[in-house]
Amino acid sequence: MHIVMTEGIPYAWLEQLQEVHAHVFDGDYLPLEKLEKKEGLLCLLAVENDTLIGFKLGYPHPDDVFYSWLGGVHETKRGLGIASELMKQQHAHIKTLGFQKVRTYGRNAFKAMLIANLKHGFDIVSTFVDEKDRHKIILEKPL
Repeated sequence: MHIVMTEGIPYAWLEQLQEVHAHVFDGDYLPLEKLEKKEGLLCLLAVENDTLIGFKLGYPHPDDVFYSWLGGVHETKRGLGIASELMKQQHAHIKTLGFQKVRTYGRNAFKAMLIANLKHGFDIVSTFVDEKDRHKIILEKPL
């Protein structure tokens, strides 16, 4: 397995990215239009034998914090440290870009991701209810 990092939309991997996203997020595809709206998009893709098996996407927030937006690993490849490696490489890279803090949002429904974030040094800083009436947990980590 290796990590492919791209700044901007990973067009060469877009179809596989959408498939893994749909697998991770209950059948929801990630529309190209949604990606196009994210200025400064950074994509880390876990690839094994030319097959995308995991991803981590993020972009700069207006308050100079890097927002780690979406991520996931195909269920057949979970438990192998892939999400942790994607997170470590994302944090190392954004630190070189001058970011001093990374933020992410979590949901209680995705406990494994909350636990992974806490294990990697994130702190819970707040909560809110989004426009879809889902409770979200805001986590931040100094870099």
